[in-house]
Amino acid sequence: MPPPLRHLLPLLLAAAAASRAAAFVLEEATVDSIHRAFAAGELTSRGLVELYLRRIASLDPALHAVVELDADGALAAADRADAARLEGAALPPLHGIPVLIKDNIAAAGGDGSGRLNTTAGSLALVGSRPARDAGVVERLRRAGAVLLGTASLSEWCNFRAPGIPAGWSPRAGQGINPYVPSATPCASSSGSAIAAAANMVAVTIGTETDGSIMCPSSFNSVVGIKPTVGLTSRAGVIIISPRMDTIGPICRTVSDAVHVLEAIVGYDPRDAEATRMASQYIPKGGYRQFLNIDGLRGKRVGILRKDFFRFAPGSIQEKVFRDHFSTMREMGAILVDNLEIPSMKIINNAVQSGERALMLAEFKLSLNSYLSELAISPVRSLSDIIDFNNKNPVEERMAEFGQSYLLQSEATNGIGPAEERVIAKLNKLCEQGLEKIMRANQLDAIVAPGASAHSLLAIGGYPAVTVPAGYASNGVPFAICFGGLKGSEPLLIEIAYSFEQATKVRRPPILQHSVI
Repeated sequence: MPPPLRHLLPLLLAAAAASRAAAFVLEEATVDSIHRAFAAGELTSRGLVELYLRRIASLDPALHAVVELDADGALAAADRADAARLEGAALPPLHGIPVLIKDNIAAAGGDGSGRLNTTAGSLALVGSRPARDAGVVERLRRAGAVLLGTASLSEWCNFRAPGIPAGWSPRAGQGINPYVPSATPCASSSGSAIAAAANMVAVTIGTETDGSIMCPSSFNSVVGIKPTVGLTSRAGVIIISPRMDTIGPICRTVSDAVHVLEAIVGYDPRDAEATRMASQYIPKGGYRQFLNIDGLRGKRVGILRKDFFRFAPGSIQEKVFRDHFSTMREMGAILVDNLEIPSMKIINNAVQSGERALMLAEFKLSLNSYLSELAISPVRSLSDIIDFNNKNPVEERMAEFGQSYLLQSEATNGIGPAEERVIAKLNKLCEQGLEKIMRANQLDAIVAPGASAHSLLAIGGYPAVTVPAGYASNGVPFAICFGGLKGSEPLLIEIAYSFEQATKVRRPPILQHSVI
């Protein structure tokens, strides 16, 4: 190339890369399809990040799925991924894959990519800075993921007061279901599910105490994995209950969710007791080996009819699940029908009364511990947050919503005899409920519609995989949920993947773009 034109080479290369990225089909892209495009030279990590940033700019003004972006940091991380690929370096499993994390998961910018506020949707924590990444964020970075930003949520993980709309926070506004805007996005990991459903990012991370991965996954037609408690670290995460809180992927496919799960599980000295105990469940060779298209064959799956399958006769849901069960039988599953959790009413009553009181005590302890570890923060205790809300009533919509759970939590004094009795009761309900029915019927998993089994699975820290199952007459998505005993993720993944591949229910929402 003649010397006068040599300075144009970087511009020409950049233009060629942008042209290739523009040709890449972003909608419904998977980890595997992205990596194939990287390997074929059809896409760069930077080009992918730019595509997602443009899509977020187009869709998020209407959907409110994103709280905050670190565009500069994401592009810098993408450039490093591109350089590593060109150098022929060994590539980690999530190499160059953009991710949004729920806004209760700390990102300190340990890789030099910048810092994000972690606020649980509250204005009180704007300006706070963690001393280091959350445990799951450290693992995501080591796996090569590119941290794009934070996803919206129900403020304080839906633990501020009753009656606050799911998906609302003062930082992001009201999250919108991308399929039916008037429908709920459901539960506190709503932004993660909305973003995944609307193809605003490759993969997302959510958290669950009692339904907050399962429910938004169901209502937004995406796959959610609620791992066994302790399988993923809660260090650096604003949680409600260390007995029940777990961190897991929300993605468009079972395969993508399993890729992410495999990257984020493992022991963390900052969450030592739970992660040490759960580490025994991590299979040698990881979780991707269980992406078995014939995974339903020979599996004993219990159908929890009573208290869960409550559909009107002749409804779409009734027909869809009847068809799905027929498909599962054709795929070789052994369905054990008409099962009942005899203690389900007692479990529901315990969740509404004793468990709530226990969670109030746990929340104060967990939140104050998180705040004490921040490098910088305008608030250092739950009491400070209550004061902030009182001083900012308009922004926090205090007249409308109040903060009754926060006040009740502040009035607690740790885990005492009353709370210990509740824990013992819940443990007994687990033994007499799910564990008894699983063992008595020699089940590999139970199946329930949507997030209907969330409390049953929450009280014991049990895992679940939620997969798109259909769309109601009004267009609102609904899911099928496969749950099991602690450590049963390999079985659940086999069942969920085989079901997904046999049915292929998910379809992307039809969206109006505000920016071209």
